[in-house]
Amino acid sequence: MAATQAACIFCKIVKGDIPSFKLFESDKVLAFLDIQPLSKGHALVIPKHHGAKLTDIPDDALTEILPVVKKLAAASGAVDYNVLQNNGRIAHQEVDHVHFHMIPKPNETEGLGVGWPAGKTDFDALKKLHEDLKAKF
Repeated sequence: MAATQAACIFCKIVKGDIPSFKLFESDKVLAFLDIQPLSKGHALVIPKHHGAKLTDIPDDALTEILPVVKKLAAASGAVDYNVLQNNGRIAHQEVDHVHFHMIPKPNETEGLGVGWPAGKTDFDALKKLHEDLKAKF
C-alpha cells in the first residue's frame, strides 16, 4: 500500500523531521547516504515531489535526478556501479517514494547482486509488442 505523503519516511527526511547524511540538495532533489548500504558510498537520490512510482512524478520534478546520480557516481570514485530504480513491491520497492540508488560495485561480492533470467527471442511477438507500444507512446 502506498504511503501517504505525511507518513512517507523520505518526505520526513526532505522536511528535516528525520536526520540524514545529505550529499546534495536543491529545490527539486535530495541526495543522501543509504543507512543500509550494499557497499561504501551507496546513496539515494529522490525527487522532493512525493509519488510512489516513477509515473507519478511530473517530468519537471525529474530533470535533476540523473545529473545528480552522475555527480554522485563520480564523487564516489567508483569505477563500476549500478543505478537502480524500482516501482512496486514485486519489483523490490520498499519505500513508496520514487528513489534512485547509486550503488558502487567495488568487487564481485559487495554492491548489488543481479540475476538476469533472459528469455529466448520470439521475433513475431517482439514485432507485435513494438507496434503496440509505439502506438501508445
